[in-house]
Amino acid sequence: MPTSPKILAGASGWTHPRWDADVYPSPRSRGFHRLEYLSRFLDNIEIDASFHHPLRAEVTRLWLSKVERNPRFQFTALLGRRFTHERDLDPASVATFKEGLWPLHKAGRLGCVVMQFPWSFRFTAENREFLITLRRAFHEFPLVAEMRHDSWLQEEALGTLIDYRVGFVNVDQPSHKRAMPPTAYLTSPIGYVRMHGRNPLYWREEFENPDSRRHRSSYLYGAGEFEEWKPRFERVSAFSTTTFVVFTNDAHGASVVNAIELKRIVTGNAMQAPSRLVQLYPAHLAEFRTDAPVQTALFEPLLDAVA
Repeated sequence: MPTSPKILAGASGWTHPRWDADVYPSPRSRGFHRLEYLSRFLDNIEIDASFHHPLRAEVTRLWLSKVERNPRFQFTALLGRRFTHERDLDPASVATFKEGLWPLHKAGRLGCVVMQFPWSFRFTAENREFLITLRRAFHEFPLVAEMRHDSWLQEEALGTLIDYRVGFVNVDQPSHKRAMPPTAYLTSPIGYVRMHGRNPLYWREEFENPDSRRHRSSYLYGAGEFEEWKPRFERVSAFSTTTFVVFTNDAHGASVVNAIELKRIVTGNAMQAPSRLVQLYPAHLAEFRTDAPVQTALFEPLLDAVA
């Protein structure tokens, strides 16, 4: 049963380790570009590299040329950790960060910028003021905020997001003390959902090694979890201009698999999927056409059991 066409399903990043083996074709034709390839199957990719360093305008202009064949395609981008985590709002650094986003924004291909905060960022008077300051520093762009601590569910906290037109990022993540539970909130015209998976080791790395994705990204969503989230997707998208649903479970290309599956739920049609992923996830992608002939494997693939 199709859901709202305003839902754009996507994955976070496209240059993860092992994706050359698990996601992208081999051999690759001359001029092959990973972003161009993924934009055939997905309508959104969240730029994760911007979390660690500013983007260069010449690079983002190149990216625009790689997605032009998909008129629905939208980028979203993570705001740099130096702003959200280190709280460094040096004007020169802010200006440099904006320069890389301008080509995407002016082309109408930048859906929003995601302020990703850690679990330790709780709703306090000080943090409320910092959020407002951050919003003003990047006022040119549509912003959404991912809060991982449930104190941001207080009425005053949600009211702050509404007052300053900051979107609420609904998250799926493992259970933890005072962790943000599954929600379906909309505090700006942009709806946003980040699906992090439910690996119980997620929180160990959140606290001990926040930059590690070894276990945090290892998860594969199944049909039951899609059924659980479908009403939330529909509720958010019913009142938004656009709703982005981004999967961050990138291990072995699972985020692309789940995004393609959600796109099928949204459209009601099974479309193409990368041939390598069809091989690795036969149970999940059995009804999808491949973009290239699939070779018969000597051994049965096991990655459908990654969840």
